[in-house]
Amino acid sequence: MKLSVRRLVIIGMLGAISIVLGLTPLGFIPIPFSPIRATIMHIPVIIGTIMEGPLVGLCVAFIFGGTSMYQAATNPTPVSFVFLDPLVAIVPRLLIAIISHYAYTGMKSVLSKKDEKTAIRVSSGLAAGLGTLTNTVGVLGMIYLRHAAQYGEALGIGSEGVGAFLLGVGATNGIPEIIVAILIVVPVIGALKRLYK
Repeated sequence: MKLSVRRLVIIGMLGAISIVLGLTPLGFIPIPFSPIRATIMHIPVIIGTIMEGPLVGLCVAFIFGGTSMYQAATNPTPVSFVFLDPLVAIVPRLLIAIISHYAYTGMKSVLSKKDEKTAIRVSSGLAAGLGTLTNTVGVLGMIYLRHAAQYGEALGIGSEGVGAFLLGVGATNGIPEIIVAILIVVPVIGALKRLYK
């Protein structure tokens, strides 16, 4: 798969949306009484992947991860040091594109023998849900694997409480993020598919 002019333009547009989301409160929504921020920045990655393939999604995901690192460096919180680690900030975001691509193409190939519109809706919903879950599990898992002791110390809960804390964050942030992603991605993909035709 090569980067055509159209794909480069789409990477530029979705990358610009990711940067705007990353540099404003729109992309990282603060959760009351929590040092963690919910995000909708994975949505351009999922849309780019579904519409133009995994290479476009990977490029947008890299911009998403880079913006996370920039935010951590310029707008620090007590635990933002974890996002200065590329294995936390970038690698899980790249996986969003891969998981979303295979979820979409796999489900669409199963359902496309029936109604095309339904196949697109269900497949894009599955890709949105699994892509979002990949982001949540990937980031929180890497925080636990690489920075549990420092993270627990920064929060004042000790390293033994980090696992339970991150599971709580995953549930309270992850579920709403999945719902929001599905509610945004499904109609956007439906509209873009009609526009492409």
